[in-house]
Amino acid sequence: MIRRKTIKTEETESLKFVPLGGLEEVGRNCMFFEYQDEIVVIDAGLQFPEETTPGIDYIIPNVNYLQQNKNKVRALIITHGHYDHIGAIPYIIQKIGNPPIYAAPITAEIIKRRQEDFPNQPKLNVITTKHGDKIKLGQYFEVEFFDLDHTIPDTLGLILKTPAGNMVHVTDFRFDYDENEQPVGLPGYEKIGKLNIHTLLMESTSAWKEGRSLAERVVIETLEELFKAAQGRIIVGTFASMITRLGEIVKVAQKLKRKVFVSGFSMKTNLQIAQNLGYLKFEKGALLPIEELHKYKDDKVLIICTGAQGEPQATLMRVANGEHKYIKAKEGDTFVFSSSVIVGNEYAIQILKDNLTRQGAKVYQSMHMDIHASGHGPKEDMKLMLNAMRPRFFIPVHGFYFMRAANKENALECGLPKNNILLPDNGQVIEITPNSTRITDKNVDAYQVMVDGLGVGDVGEVVLRDRRILAEEGMLVLILTLDKEKGHLLKKPDIISRGFIYLKEQAGVVEEIRSKIRHLIERIPRHQHLDDDYVKSLLREQLGTFIYNKTHRRPMILPVVIEV
Repeated sequence: MIRRKTIKTEETESLKFVPLGGLEEVGRNCMFFEYQDEIVVIDAGLQFPEETTPGIDYIIPNVNYLQQNKNKVRALIITHGHYDHIGAIPYIIQKIGNPPIYAAPITAEIIKRRQEDFPNQPKLNVITTKHGDKIKLGQYFEVEFFDLDHTIPDTLGLILKTPAGNMVHVTDFRFDYDENEQPVGLPGYEKIGKLNIHTLLMESTSAWKEGRSLAERVVIETLEELFKAAQGRIIVGTFASMITRLGEIVKVAQKLKRKVFVSGFSMKTNLQIAQNLGYLKFEKGALLPIEELHKYKDDKVLIICTGAQGEPQATLMRVANGEHKYIKAKEGDTFVFSSSVIVGNEYAIQILKDNLTRQGAKVYQSMHMDIHASGHGPKEDMKLMLNAMRPRFFIPVHGFYFMRAANKENALECGLPKNNILLPDNGQVIEITPNSTRITDKNVDAYQVMVDGLGVGDVGEVVLRDRRILAEEGMLVLILTLDKEKGHLLKKPDIISRGFIYLKEQAGVVEEIRSKIRHLIERIPRHQHLDDDYVKSLLREQLGTFIYNKTHRRPMILPVVIEV
């Protein structure tokens, strides 16, 4: 008699979908599908730090569930080469069992180059894919890839064929428009829509914005006109990952007989990868080393560089501050910021523009003219894709709740029933059957994991709280020298302030704090042995209240007790 393994009906009939990141923020994109003993993970991105995470380098997805079930993980599928989709790979790949990574050629090369910075990590098993490839990932999952237009080549959407039906994931994308104002690639998406799509997962970053995407050809045409009018040097700042845009800028420079110089390690690396793979083809000697900049007249020079977001260590900020070894801003320079302003960077960019303008340069941004097209489609692009795919169920992904809710409205306008549109949060388990998609009451760990230097996950909420207090209120160190036998002070307490008050200007407050310390120590009964922890707790509590009443501030109080 053959003994068959008993499987619960729920496990047999339902597919799980779980977002681990990207649904309550912009970045940290990571999600997975699970059916019985197989898991397919999509993307492993990082998120850049926020005001609430001081001192943190990156935030990555929490993969505790995947780590506990790493024997089930059949594949990690990467949609494109931006760090919010690949940046966490070195930190999580070993934890989830080092599964095969499926990625398009440029994406695969960027992943491999980044992995070189982590020599102690295992060798990656990267399998190159392309538009139209169909790959069997296990007994229950099969994936088919299709092209999407984004700011980096080789961006792929995917059709995941599962026991519950066809799931389609449309990652970061936009529609480009041809000279007849027709959306490029739409017939291909409409063909996918005829495959009876069960659930569509689609990005939402710009879903709240009205209108449609600006055609990339319009951006290049505008840049060319701007370059023609420039009398001196042209310095273009943009994202290092905007490989297609960079390639077009180089072609325009060649057309205008300008030599092109590249400044920025990541930008040089990405351009080199694109050239090696044949995605970008330039005339010999089109790109020159920045060290040779001084050999050419200003009106024969075009520099492309990083730093349009005001990053302190990037090229543009170093140029503005006079710290760049080869580029010094001067009158007659034309600076072009061919990028959007990321929320939170407004002040840094304003300072950057001010510093460049003070040195006689002209500065142009996308708000002034059509010199940048976002890689994230706005409302009309979303609706075009929804109408092309015609899914039964829709889960907006990639973005804050506000952005995803806006995409829900887009779907409603396209005729999808309200009950067929889900807005889950990170960690919530979505159960999918052939006839339904619903958010369950189950959750997996999806809290933020911090990368701080060499530490991964060792900075928790307590540490962040302390950092926020230090940043907002400052610190007060109290050094007490006590007689070990008698328990009284041997000298007046030393007080050190950092970020709280300037001691020389607040002598009166300092003396009041010393007086309060003496009073508290004298209240301790002399017949009992002094307990360090008790003394520290007493000082923190009593002085905290005293200082707040005097200053309306709550600095971190660190008592140090020395017994002699």
